[in-house]
Amino acid sequence: MSPRPRTTGLAVPILALALYAGARPIGPAPALGPFLDPANGVWAVAASAELPRSAAARIPGLGAPVRVVYDDRAVPHIFAASELDVARALGYVVARDRLFQMELQTLAASGRLTEIAGARALPLDREMRELGLPRVAERKLAALDPNSDGMRAARAFAEGVNAWIDGMAPRDLPLEYRLLGRRPVRWEPVNSLHLLNRMGWTLAYSDDERVRLRAQARVGRDAADALFPVVSRIQEPIQPNGQRGPRWDTRPLPPPGAPDTAAILADRQAPIPPDVLGSNNWAVAPARTAAGRALLAGDPHLELTLPSIWYETHLVVPGQLDVYGVTVPGAPFIVIGFNRDVAWTFTNTQSDVVDYYVETVDDPVSPTTYSLDGEWRPLERRVETYRGEGGEVVAVDTVRYTHRGPLRRAGRAGQGAQWLSVRWTLYDPMNESDAFVGAERARTVAEWMRAMEPYSVPAQNMLVADRTGTIAIRSTGHFPIRPGDGRGDVLRDGSTRASDWTGFWPVAEYPQAVNPAQGFLASANQQPVDPAVNPRYIGSNWYPPWRAMRINALLRADYAVTPDAMRRYQTDPGSARADAFAPAFLEAARRHGAATSGANGGAANGGSTDGSMLARAAALLAEWDQRYTKDNERAVLFEYAMGELGSRLWDELRAPAGGRGDDGPEPRPADAITAVLLADSASVWWDDRRTPAVERRDDILAASLVAALERATREHGAPTSGGWRWDRIRHANIYHLLRLPALSALRVPVQGGPSTLAPSSGSGGFGASWRMVVELGPEVRAWGTYPGGQSGNAASSRYTDRLATWAAGELDSLRVPRRAEDLRGGQVRSTLTLSPGR
Repeated sequence: MSPRPRTTGLAVPILALALYAGARPIGPAPALGPFLDPANGVWAVAASAELPRSAAARIPGLGAPVRVVYDDRAVPHIFAASELDVARALGYVVARDRLFQMELQTLAASGRLTEIAGARALPLDREMRELGLPRVAERKLAALDPNSDGMRAARAFAEGVNAWIDGMAPRDLPLEYRLLGRRPVRWEPVNSLHLLNRMGWTLAYSDDERVRLRAQARVGRDAADALFPVVSRIQEPIQPNGQRGPRWDTRPLPPPGAPDTAAILADRQAPIPPDVLGSNNWAVAPARTAAGRALLAGDPHLELTLPSIWYETHLVVPGQLDVYGVTVPGAPFIVIGFNRDVAWTFTNTQSDVVDYYVETVDDPVSPTTYSLDGEWRPLERRVETYRGEGGEVVAVDTVRYTHRGPLRRAGRAGQGAQWLSVRWTLYDPMNESDAFVGAERARTVAEWMRAMEPYSVPAQNMLVADRTGTIAIRSTGHFPIRPGDGRGDVLRDGSTRASDWTGFWPVAEYPQAVNPAQGFLASANQQPVDPAVNPRYIGSNWYPPWRAMRINALLRADYAVTPDAMRRYQTDPGSARADAFAPAFLEAARRHGAATSGANGGAANGGSTDGSMLARAAALLAEWDQRYTKDNERAVLFEYAMGELGSRLWDELRAPAGGRGDDGPEPRPADAITAVLLADSASVWWDDRRTPAVERRDDILAASLVAALERATREHGAPTSGGWRWDRIRHANIYHLLRLPALSALRVPVQGGPSTLAPSSGSGGFGASWRMVVELGPEVRAWGTYPGGQSGNAASSRYTDRLATWAAGELDSLRVPRRAEDLRGGQVRSTLTLSPGR
């Protein structure tokens, strides 16, 4: 998994919510006396912060007693007589630790954040409702078979959650509810669907069409197609292509063309999504491991929050189920994990599953019908009411729908606005829960892959290994079949059904591999299949394969892989991106420096590059080993040089002054396109049109390096001052869900940088949300951790107890007892007995 970073995501850190300012409670402030009451007020959270040595409770509907044993890492091992009882107990224990998080995620997914934040949250809620996510959840719930495994598990899970809510003592009320003056609401099975839809939005929704259109508006279609290509210029695919290294396409880029005025109108004011960061997974066949057993590793990179977006647990039903891993709080199943025979994990496929159609409507301001095949059809209208903290109406919107999906206006009313309908795989009937429940029971790779065939969204690179030594990968999700050239990164004509999707790929045609000759498999969000093997459109503007190149290089070089090597690879500080660009900067400095030695004018646009500064910058960069270790003092110079390079190189993509309303942000091609351009030193793209000179590659590289030295010195002091240390500049910032600094873990030093296997986002809000390594031998062994802790109570020792391990790149040994009695003495922190009845 990997997201396109947003202000909110799967776990909802609520950056833009502004729920909290300083130390004041938001919403109706409770009376000071009750608020500070040591028994029931805000201080009472400390009284329930720790797990009791033993406890008991009842759950209505439970078929038989359930025993829950919390181990020394606070992982609940749930032993039950049936799978439905396991789901009930899971709902209870997750609510016990993460109740506020569960409700907040549901409010975000259903577009109801105004209920706790008022009008400040209206833009976030409007996005969810304008995309139809609440409507989708309601329709799916109505369409699903109520007797399916997934729906039965969702209802049982809700029974467990509500049993905890009904039995809560006043001291058990989480701090966030006290600060907001709010009480928990009962959990409904539809909430699990809301969470799955939210996951689809975080991992699958994209505006790639609009990114490309903005580029097209400035440099023409041919150039835009080259800068944001359907086919990655560097191929290191998920499905092995038989090569022993990456394949580079270094054909020259076409020059900038005339602006496309139609694209300007279509894309005015369109948002530009930031780069994704990425997730990694890989598996190694027994022939290449030291112990002769299959190994699997996974680290999905998502938003880092406190509490974590994951909850770790172990579910056991003798003879039926024995599965360990992490779940999303609110889901009634393990998402990533393993059983005694099979282990699995995911990365995001980055496939194109969202299309936009330009619709012809009767009224550009307030349409009621749209034209389809020469007939006017009525738009379905859904009134969306947003309520505030006291139930008052904050706003009322009308969302319109065509037969494809919701209708959204692109551009300003009266200034060439267009109406676009959205077609998305998320809108189709699905039952992801059934797929996950079936996967938990699988005993072989083949069984696991069959169980996941119905899975549709978000499309994921599913990696799996089993105890027999089989390893496999498949990009699984519904991939649309489109008419014509099949491309989905262009706006389509909505006036005809001939533009509609005609179906989905059959599973047999998905990118996939089983037991490849190379003896390993890896994915890191790169293009799934080499177009030389299969040119069929599945997406565009792929994330650069730097991480894939690095992990494949590590795996190719190791014929005796160990679990500890798998762990070390997860935070490996090497970078294929740095390997591609650092030598180019140094070579440019060498060549350019000889020609401009002693010139003045600095590195400003239009001036010649200072020879002495260039020599100094190159000497400093040459000291770097191209590894993003915490203590290195030169990575900052390289990163600043890369930023300067992009600004100088892609000046053609900047909005021109008075550019006919095209005043949006600058689309920036991926570093992989820049890397390809390094082979063409005289390309017209190298010329910075803002200067009177005509620059070539070495001019731009040299000027960027000098500017980087000036910036690094200005911001961090002299190169020898100690201020350039990487761990003083790049950190992980793991915020509390309400962005409360006192309850957050800020400026956590981590190893890694852009496009390393543990990528650093700079501000630190994204990273490895869960790291896991599994060895599938006669007895399964596993290691894992995530940044945070099991408890959502900031007063608990379980709130951040795993953070130090995660930051150090270490993993904990995971306990996987077959019976409750297998955990003894110091391995047991707490026990919980759940019984039927009220």
